[in-house]
Amino acid sequence: MVQTRMDGTITKASPTSVPNLLTYGRIAAVPAMAAAFLLIEGDQRRWIALAIFVAACVTDWLDGYLARVWQQQSLLGRMLDPIADKLLVGSALILLVHDGTISTTSVWAALIILSREILVSGLREFLAELNVRVHVSRLAKWKTTLQMISLGVLLAGPAGERTLTGVMAAGTALLWVAALLTIWTGGGYLTAAIRSALHR
Repeated sequence: MVQTRMDGTITKASPTSVPNLLTYGRIAAVPAMAAAFLLIEGDQRRWIALAIFVAACVTDWLDGYLARVWQQQSLLGRMLDPIADKLLVGSALILLVHDGTISTTSVWAALIILSREILVSGLREFLAELNVRVHVSRLAKWKTTLQMISLGVLLAGPAGERTLTGVMAAGTALLWVAALLTIWTGGGYLTAAIRSALHR
C-alpha cells in the first residue's frame, strides 16, 4: 500500500495508522449501534445508540484531519472512508424506519438519501474507471452535516422528546432538508458521469 505526501512524494503507509484505525472503528460502530438500538430495552437503547453514532461521526472528521496533518492519507483510507460513512448512514436509516421513528411520508426522505448514497457509489466507481474525479462541494459537506445531525436527533427520538419538546419535529424537518440537498448534490455526480460517457 502506498501513501501520497503533501509534497507529492510516495511512501509506504501502514494499515494500522491512527486514521485507518479510526475508520475501522467507524465500521465497527455500525453493528454496535444496531445491537444497542435493537436489543436494549427502554429509552436507554436510544441514548446508547446515539452515543455510538455521535462517536462514529466524530471519527469521520478526525480521521481525515489527522491523515492530512500527519500526512497519512493512504489508499486504504480513501477506499474505506466513504464505505464507512454509507454503512453508518444506511444502517441508521434502516433502524429508524424499522422502529417507526421515520414513518409515513418521511420514509420517502429516507429512501431518497439511501438511493443517493447507492447511486453516488456506483457513479464514483464508473468515473474512477474513466479517470474522472468529482470534487466534493461545500454544499455536499453541508448535506452530510445536516444528514448526520438529523439522524442523531431521530435516534434520540421519543426519548429526546421527553427531555425537550420538539425534538422529533426538528429531526424530521432536518431529514427532509438533507434529502433535498441530497438530490441537488447527487446531480453533480450524475451530470459528470453522463458527460463523460457521451464524450468517450
